[in-house]
Amino acid sequence: MKPMKQNLLYICIMLVILACQSKKSIPDVSGIKISLQTERFEKDFFSLDTLQLNSSLQKLFQKYPGFTQDYLFNILGSSTGNAIKDVTLFLRGYTGMYQASLGKFKQFNSVEKEVIRGLQFVKYYFPRYPLPKKLITFIGPINSYGNIITPDALAVGLQLSMGRDYPLYLTVEGQQLYPRFISRKFEPAYIPVNCIRNIIDDMYPDKSMGRPLIEQMVEAGKRMYLLDRFLPELPDTLKTGYTEQQLKGCFESEKNIWSFFVQNDLLYNSDPTVTRDYMTDGPNTTAFGDASPGNIGQFVGWQMVNKWMEKNKDASLDTLMKKPAKQLFEEARYKPK
Repeated sequence: MKPMKQNLLYICIMLVILACQSKKSIPDVSGIKISLQTERFEKDFFSLDTLQLNSSLQKLFQKYPGFTQDYLFNILGSSTGNAIKDVTLFLRGYTGMYQASLGKFKQFNSVEKEVIRGLQFVKYYFPRYPLPKKLITFIGPINSYGNIITPDALAVGLQLSMGRDYPLYLTVEGQQLYPRFISRKFEPAYIPVNCIRNIIDDMYPDKSMGRPLIEQMVEAGKRMYLLDRFLPELPDTLKTGYTEQQLKGCFESEKNIWSFFVQNDLLYNSDPTVTRDYMTDGPNTTAFGDASPGNIGQFVGWQMVNKWMEKNKDASLDTLMKKPAKQLFEEARYKPK
C-alpha cells in the first residue's frame, strides 16, 4: 500500500504544478535565441602573479577592459595609488573563499541556463530592450555588491552566494552584516532572480520611496508581477524571498492583512518610520507576528496588481509598469475575501 500512496501523492503534486502553469499561460519562448557568454573573472583574478602584480593586472584589464575597472574601484573600493596594495591584501584574505567556490561553482551551467531562460522572456515581452551579452562571476568583499548590472553584462558576486551555511556568514561579523533572515537567501538558486531583478530596475527605476504606503505597495507589486512573468517556472518563494510557510500564511491571512492596513489608516501614510516596517526585508513584520515575512507590503501590492491585470487582460506589461500606482489601486478595487 505504501508505494500506491506515494504514487497518488506524486500525481496530486504534478496536477497542482500543471494547473498553476496552465493558469499562468506561459508563452513558448524556446525559439528565442539568447547570446550570453559566461566569464569567470574570479578565476583569472585569483591566478594573478603576485610577484609581477602590476603586469598581471594589465593583462586582466586587457581581458576584461570595462569590468576590471569597475571591480577594482567600485567593488574593491580601491584607488589608483593603492590598487596594488589593496589587491594583495584581498588576495591574501579571500583565497580560502575562492578555493571553496571552485567546488561550489565548478560548473555554472545550471545558473546560466536559468538566467538565459529569464532573458528569453524579457526578449519576448520587451523585444527592444538591449539584453546583456555577458554573465560575469567574481568574488568581492563580503560587505560589497552581490549582483550588479553593467552596460553589457550581468555580474554575480559569488561571495554572497556560497550557501546559507557557509562558515563566514555564521560568524559574529557575518551575522552583524547579514542576519540569518538575509543570509539564508545566499544560495545559488537566488542568482537568476537577482539578475532579472536588476534588469527590471534598469528598465523601470523605482521612484516610489517617500510616497504613500499604498503607492509603494503597488510599485513593489508591479515588480513582483513582472518578475513572475520573466521567471514563471521558478518557485514563488525564490521570487518573493519568503519561506514556504511565510508565503502560505500570507495567502491564508490575506483578508486580515488587508484589513489591518485599512483599519489602521496606513494606506496614505508616507512617514518613512512607518512605511519601512512593511516595505523592507526583515525576520518578520512586527504587527503580524513572528511567523510573518518582512516586506509584507510586497505581497499586498502583488495581489493588488494581479487583481488589476485580471480586469485588464489586454494591458501590456509596459502599460502596467507605467500605470500610476494610485490610479491602479483605485481601479483594482482590491478587497480580498
